[in-house]
Amino acid sequence: MKIYKYSLALIFISLAMLVLSGCQNLLDEPPENVSYTGATDYTISENMILPLIGMYAAFYAIEWDNFPMTCVRGDDVNAGGLGDQQDFSEEDLYNYNKDFWMFNAVWQENYARIFKAHSAMDQIALYQANATNKALGDQYIAEVKVMRAWNLFWTSRLWGAILIPQSSDPSALLVAKVKSKDEVMQHISDQMDEAIPKLPAIHPNERTDIKGGITRYAALTMKALANLELKNYQAVADATSEIISSDKFALSPDFYNLFKIPGKLNQEYIFEFQFSDFGQGSGDNYSYLYGFFGPQGWTPKVTGAGDGWGFYEPSMKYIKFMLDRNETVRLETSVIFTNRGIAAIKTDPNYATLPAWITNTTRSGDRFNDYARAMFASGKHYLPSDQLTPGRTDYGTNNNFPGIRYAEVLLMYAEALKQGATGSAMTAEAAVNLVRVRAGLSPLPTVTLDDVMDEKYAELAMEWGSRFSDMVRLGRTSELSYDGRTFTEAKAFLPYPQAQVDLLPPLRGK
Repeated sequence: MKIYKYSLALIFISLAMLVLSGCQNLLDEPPENVSYTGATDYTISENMILPLIGMYAAFYAIEWDNFPMTCVRGDDVNAGGLGDQQDFSEEDLYNYNKDFWMFNAVWQENYARIFKAHSAMDQIALYQANATNKALGDQYIAEVKVMRAWNLFWTSRLWGAILIPQSSDPSALLVAKVKSKDEVMQHISDQMDEAIPKLPAIHPNERTDIKGGITRYAALTMKALANLELKNYQAVADATSEIISSDKFALSPDFYNLFKIPGKLNQEYIFEFQFSDFGQGSGDNYSYLYGFFGPQGWTPKVTGAGDGWGFYEPSMKYIKFMLDRNETVRLETSVIFTNRGIAAIKTDPNYATLPAWITNTTRSGDRFNDYARAMFASGKHYLPSDQLTPGRTDYGTNNNFPGIRYAEVLLMYAEALKQGATGSAMTAEAAVNLVRVRAGLSPLPTVTLDDVMDEKYAELAMEWGSRFSDMVRLGRTSELSYDGRTFTEAKAFLPYPQAQVDLLPPLRGK
């Protein structure tokens, strides 16, 4: 068995152990950094990778509620209606319930991974003290720092000012100081400065120990994302320039399959959450729960393939925006149509005639029937039924989950240059046109900031809430008031979950 398959299997074994252990209140657990089991022999230096593998297992165990709750705000995606999660629909309308179970769950999930990161770093350091290859320990700790940064980043994007754990002891949160969003982002940037030189400068698919694992370029992207929030555009340009100039990444020529099984470990991915059923129709299957995004009813090409819950819907505003641009492959890939949805578009006289390729049957042969909760489904979270491993039936199972794409790096770089930064990798026009040409659009001779933001809207819709954050950061919040929604600056961040306010004194009065 190849080394990377061995490592991946260990990750999934660790994941299974995490799932079986269940969810407990963090403050009810003993501090993870106080004592370690006497059965662990830290002099066996070849085992130094084990805490890292355990951290990957925790990191890949992203719960189904985390992504949609992060992304439902914004004018690119809507919550599916008529469901049993009314507070999720209300979040989409910028009406936030501090008692919503999903808010509390995502807060706990993110902080659980942050504490596990500190524990993993502590344990790696114990092995490192007895190892001859100290640099390898530094690399492993740097990888964990990137995973920790990821969870801090998304927690702060949701809640703004948050707590920054500095150890694996959850009780420290009882007396920690709440840090502003800018302080969190600066902390992430500083942490990435520590991690970057210690990480391998290779594409994730070139790693032979943990295939698809974190490399220098994931850390550089996290630094760019943090500095984008800080509006430190020169730092964004510097980080993204290094990624572009590395020549390790390229846009996939097949945008449609980039988000499907053939896209796994594609040259475009800087990072992705990895899952596998090991190519077997039964037995172990470690997968993201894609059912949240699937239709409530479909006629799959492969009989017996399961459907989904219908809770995540591309917005009509986004669809019309893409039609106005004469988009084809990006619209087809991003949006799954139903006949009811097509009819709703046509009620607008400006869209009474649609391109012939718009149909409720995908190019892969799956037909999406009308269902109550939504008129459209997310194509970026759709796996054709004929790409399921024979014997598997769960919607989307075995597919990786997108994390960071090179296209986003190119567009961050272009935005930074249009905000006054300088960069040596290429011009802003060249960066934007790489993305446009891949989408089948003609290149632009000159590019404005508006052009860049339109390109980000077209390219990154339904992915990680980028659109919402961009509009808030740039003060273009009028875009977020659409289809009966009214957004105000006071709605930029979610309220702290009441369960956490009750538990953590530093959050009270904030």
